[in-house]
Amino acid sequence: MLIAEAAAQLRAKRVSSLELTRACLAQIEKLNPKVNAFITVLRADAEKAAAERDAELVKGIDRGPMHGIPIAYKDLIFTKGVRTTCGSKVYENFVPDHDAKLVKDFAAAGAVVLGKTGLHELAYGITSNNPHFGTIHNPHDLERIPGGSSGGSGAAVVTDMCFMAMGSDTGGSIRIPASFCGCVGLKPTYGRVSRDGCFPLGFSLDHMGPLARSTRDCAASLEAISSLRNSIPAQGAASIKGLRIGLPSNGFLERTQPEVAAAVRKMADAAAWLGATVKPVAVPNIDEINAITRMIQFVESTAALTPFLDRRDAFGPDVRALLDQGRLVSGVDFLNAQRLRRKYQREFAKVWNEVDCLFAPGTPTTAPKIGQTRITVDGVEDDVRLVTTRPARTANLFGLPTLSLPCGMDPSNLPMGMQIIGKPWDEATIIRIGAALEDANIAPVKRPAILG
Repeated sequence: MLIAEAAAQLRAKRVSSLELTRACLAQIEKLNPKVNAFITVLRADAEKAAAERDAELVKGIDRGPMHGIPIAYKDLIFTKGVRTTCGSKVYENFVPDHDAKLVKDFAAAGAVVLGKTGLHELAYGITSNNPHFGTIHNPHDLERIPGGSSGGSGAAVVTDMCFMAMGSDTGGSIRIPASFCGCVGLKPTYGRVSRDGCFPLGFSLDHMGPLARSTRDCAASLEAISSLRNSIPAQGAASIKGLRIGLPSNGFLERTQPEVAAAVRKMADAAAWLGATVKPVAVPNIDEINAITRMIQFVESTAALTPFLDRRDAFGPDVRALLDQGRLVSGVDFLNAQRLRRKYQREFAKVWNEVDCLFAPGTPTTAPKIGQTRITVDGVEDDVRLVTTRPARTANLFGLPTLSLPCGMDPSNLPMGMQIIGKPWDEATIIRIGAALEDANIAPVKRPAILG
C-alpha cells in the first residue's frame, strides 16, 4: 500500500493508523532479525501516537497527507529523548535533548515514528556493513549489500516495515540504497530540507531526503518538510509532454553494467513515447568532478569528527582509513578543489540550456555481495566504493535535486536503478517524470522473495 492509498483508507475509516502501525511493527518483528534494518524500535511510542492520530481524525483534525502514516528516521537524525547512534561507537549512547527540524515538521504533519534505521558507520560508506551494530542485508538477496549509507532505510521500505524512511546523502547515500534495494529515493536541492539536528558528514555536501515505495510517496514526504507544494497531481497520470530529457553521451553511461545501461536507455525511450523529447547531451568530465568531490569530503568529514580522532579504536577500519586521508589533504589542495568546484559548476549549468533533466544510472551495477571489495565492469576491475559512487557525486557537488527510480531487474533478479537529475530547485520536474514513468509501468521491480 502506498502513502496516498493509506491516507484515503484512513479518511474513509476502512483502516486506522493504529492498524497500519501494528502491521509495520509486525513486519519489523518478523523480518528485522534477518535484514537488520532497524537499530531502535519505538513500539509503545508509535502505538500511542497512532491512537492519537486516529482520535484527531474522529474530531475532524486532519494534518495532511502524512497524517497517521508510519515512518522511520535514519539513526543520525536527532530525536529528543531517543538514542541517536549515527551507527557509531562514539555516539552509541548519545541521547539528543531536542528534535531535528525535519522531525518537528513530520510531527506537525501527523506522521507516526516507528524507530531509527541502521546505516553505514557515521554515514561514511556504501555497504552498510556496520562493525558496531551489525551488517544490514539486501532484502532481495541476504548475501548482498543494501547500499549505503542509508541501507537500513532502503531495506525497511522494501520489506513493508514502514511507508517511508528518511535518509541522508553526501555522496549517493539515498540513491545507492534506493537503486540496490529497488525503491525510490529523492535527494532534494542542497538547502531545500533543513539539516538542523542531523549529524554532519560533509558540511557542503549533505542532503536530507526520503526513501519510499513510489515517487508520489517521496513527493508527499518532501512536501511535509520543505516549501515545495503540489509538485504532481494527487490523482491521475502525470504528463511530461514537451519536457526535454538529456541522455549523457559521455561520462555517466560509461563503465556501467550493460544491463543497467540498457535499462536507462529503455526508460529514455519510454519517456519519448510519453511525449518528452530525448536528446544526447555532453556533460563535463565526471571523473574529475568525482576527484574534486572526494577531496572536499575527505576534509569536511575529518573536520566534523575532529573531537574523536584520538579514539582510533572506536572506528571501523574503513572509516578510520577515510578519516586518515582527510588529515593528509593540504590547505592548498582543498582550496584548489573548491576553485575547481565553481569552475565545473558553471560548465555544468550550461547543460540546462539544452535540457530540463538528465537520465543516468543510479548505480553502475546491481548490489555486490557482502564483504566484496572489488568489482569488474566493462572488463576493468576497481574498488566497489569508487565504482558505486561514480554516477552519484556530481549531484552532491553541485547540490542538484535527483530522483532515484527503479528501472527493472537484472538477470540475477536484482533491482536496477536510474537517476533523474534536475536543475537546482526544480524538484517538481523530476518528480513529474518519475511519476509518469511509474504510471506507465515500464520496468516493474519484483517484491523481495523474503516477503513470500
